[in-house]
Amino acid sequence: MDSVTPARRSEIMGRVRSRHTKPEMTIRRMVHAMGYRYRLHAKDFPGKPDLVFRARKKVVFVHGCFWHRHAGCALARLPKSRQEFWLPKLEANRQRDMKNESALRDAGWDVLTIWECELSDIARLKTRIWGFLDA
Repeated sequence: MDSVTPARRSEIMGRVRSRHTKPEMTIRRMVHAMGYRYRLHAKDFPGKPDLVFRARKKVVFVHGCFWHRHAGCALARLPKSRQEFWLPKLEANRQRDMKNESALRDAGWDVLTIWECELSDIARLKTRIWGFLDA
């Protein structure tokens, strides 16, 4: 049973953003400080990647572990209520992500997915981003 009313739950879920989230803003600041320049949420790309490096033919997605079903992550746990709603919804997100990533790779783009839980180790994440963008 949900601990809040349906109206309150709807209000809470309505505030969840798809762009300019805290994890995304952290990555954007970090990448900019590293000296890289990028475009945001390119509408002409499958999945509208969070960061697009056109000259390098590389894109970066910043995914929330819950919404995009990060395998093996504690943040990707399923809600206990209304699983008949959440399971198909979250699985559809995961399938759509795989389809978009495949379409980008088929078009010759390199794709990096950064998970929300990876923000706990900034030094490691910087190394990973540097390796991806300079490869």
